[in-house]
Amino acid sequence: MIPLEEIFCFIDDFCKCFQQHNQGRLLANPKRKRNKPCRLTLAEIMTVLVLFQFSHYRTFKDFYLSCLIPHYKQAFPNLVSYNRFVELIPYAIMPLLVLLMNVTGQKTGRYFIDATKLFVCDNRRIYKHKVFQDIAQRGKTSTGWFFGMKLHLVINDKGEIMSFRITPGNKDDRAVVEKMVQGLEGWLFADKGYIGKKLAKTLLNQGIELITKLKKNMKPQFLDPIRKCWLDKRGIIETIIDQLKSIFHIQHTRHRSPMNFLANVLAGLMAYALCLMP
Repeated sequence: MIPLEEIFCFIDDFCKCFQQHNQGRLLANPKRKRNKPCRLTLAEIMTVLVLFQFSHYRTFKDFYLSCLIPHYKQAFPNLVSYNRFVELIPYAIMPLLVLLMNVTGQKTGRYFIDATKLFVCDNRRIYKHKVFQDIAQRGKTSTGWFFGMKLHLVINDKGEIMSFRITPGNKDDRAVVEKMVQGLEGWLFADKGYIGKKLAKTLLNQGIELITKLKKNMKPQFLDPIRKCWLDKRGIIETIIDQLKSIFHIQHTRHRSPMNFLANVLAGLMAYALCLMP
């Protein structure tokens, strides 16, 4: 695990720049008081969220009450109650998103893309589920139907995150590819779900060559050994997705707020990105 001091210093340096950049850009509203004083700084809130992703705790409440308060009081002397911290979580969403967009990986010319389900409840409880009502949707993957969201991910051959999107579960994987690879050039390796002549042509105009395996009813096409070798390594992104779910807790069915769901996913991605940073 990365030392707590390194995590906090990295996030704190970003927060200072982020808050300085936003100073004076907020719309004036006489009925609302901006920048209300809080016992915890923005950097501390973000650090706690990322720190949870490195822990072995499965629920944030257990982590906060059983680990953070008893054992990290010296590192966070101004900790608030658990209920109050939950109220502060939404304030960290935008800074986490901006930070993730600024710690993207190196442009290597070889990229992998895939999408994974983030179910928010068991299929038997879909009709009773209310937290993500009108937000989550039913979708289908190779493992079956689910109710929830999708995480679309683009990584380079080093495993570094290049871009990501979070969409409802019924979103076509191909619908977000064009925007996700903007600014990238080279080869993009994907599974059969991304096959499409229109998409391949659009990406080629952007400088990206889409390379996938063929379906059984498609005519055989020649693929040079180098491209075929890289296509066979597409399992890298599936391994990373598995780590994000099993180690960094980006998927579970205990969310009680869509905002907290988003904060949990962003914090998990941030924790993974920090692990790859030198």
